[in-house]
Amino acid sequence: MAGTNDLRGRISRLFADRLSLVVPSAETDLFESGALDSMGFVELLAQIEREFGVQVALGEIEMDNFRSIDRIAGFIAARTRVSGTA
Repeated sequence: MAGTNDLRGRISRLFADRLSLVVPSAETDLFESGALDSMGFVELLAQIEREFGVQVALGEIEMDNFRSIDRIAGFIAARTRVSGTA
């Protein structure tokens, strides 16, 4: 799926360029690996909103959606399909 691969690439660049984190693979668990802590997660949410126009209310946060680049890509794809952006 080209769209999902594009999203993964954009998310990987977001991690590298804006969060100064290199994630070894799209499947790496960002929390278990220590790549993301609570402050990093808040910054990630802000960067996702800025880059993709996806807003996440506190009551809507499901940590499993943010465990890996793959899961973040799926979350963003689902949100942008619903809102018609991206």
